[in-house]
Amino acid sequence: MIRLLGIVFLLLAAAFSGQARAHDLRPAYLAITESAPDVYAVTWKAPALGERRLAIYPSLPKSAVEETQREGVFLSDAYVERWTVRAPTGFAGETITIDGLPESRTDVLVRIERLNGDTSTARLTPARPSFEVPASMGLRQVAAAYLGLGVEHILFGVDHLIFVLALILLVRGWKRICLTVTAFTVAHSITLGAATLGYLNVPGPPVQAAIALSIALVAVEIVNGSRGQESLAARIPWLIAFAFGLLHGLGFAGALSEVGLPNHAIPVALLFFNIGVELGQLLFIAAVMALFAILRPLWFRVVDPNASWSHTMPLVGAAYCIGGVASFWLIERVYGFWA
Repeated sequence: MIRLLGIVFLLLAAAFSGQARAHDLRPAYLAITESAPDVYAVTWKAPALGERRLAIYPSLPKSAVEETQREGVFLSDAYVERWTVRAPTGFAGETITIDGLPESRTDVLVRIERLNGDTSTARLTPARPSFEVPASMGLRQVAAAYLGLGVEHILFGVDHLIFVLALILLVRGWKRICLTVTAFTVAHSITLGAATLGYLNVPGPPVQAAIALSIALVAVEIVNGSRGQESLAARIPWLIAFAFGLLHGLGFAGALSEVGLPNHAIPVALLFFNIGVELGQLLFIAAVMALFAILRPLWFRVVDPNASWSHTMPLVGAAYCIGGVASFWLIERVYGFWA
């Protein structure tokens, strides 16, 4: 059993560490910003591994004539390209397409910002690789776009999901789980709003490293609890969830700041992005609890009928896996400060 758990841990560590490196840059990103009348600065960012990039390319309307040569560079996990176009008729009513997107498994976030402050945002998927740019986005379109972005961010944000999983493993009872998750929600909503609106400005790399540390600390508390060493985190988990939730909110804000907020509907965009994050989080919690409901009776019936669920090998093994992966992320992200 121990050997099997070791193999499982190594597989999980390899899978999750790879996903963590691609977490922030998972979707491709196309930003078109009007820098002068009829002149637009274009930034295209596509996921990459080393010097191998994802084979997807933006196709702008023919009315947008390139004025400068494209300049591209490979970053740690993305290919970034910049150039300038002149579009005398603007982009309203025109179609933007991402070539190669139907054959990929990624999404593309598109943001068009005009000099008058109007902003259009869209999320393109393999099933929807193009869209017609509206003259301006109404509140309904803004709400739908940022709701989808919020759900997508949390469901693909492996480190945030693992932290929520660790909280579920730490807490006993539905009431305590609800209180803990609510505290986490309230906390990250506070810092998400404050950072996005410019009241907080914390560098991204230290935040990502601290998030990894928070996951590792909760994993330690799970193991201690399985040994009967109840700590403050086990007695008052909502307090710990609130404290670490403030930290995770800064991580959410980092993703949202990349996409930006429409100037004419900042409250709506921020609200629905946060709602999307919560919907994704609730979907994940429901899936985890359903899985527990299936596995717990099977474990008691097949393996050990007399065991306490809080002391079972799967629970402790999961805590060690979570802690090991989080420790790997912590080392990797701290090393990235100087890399």
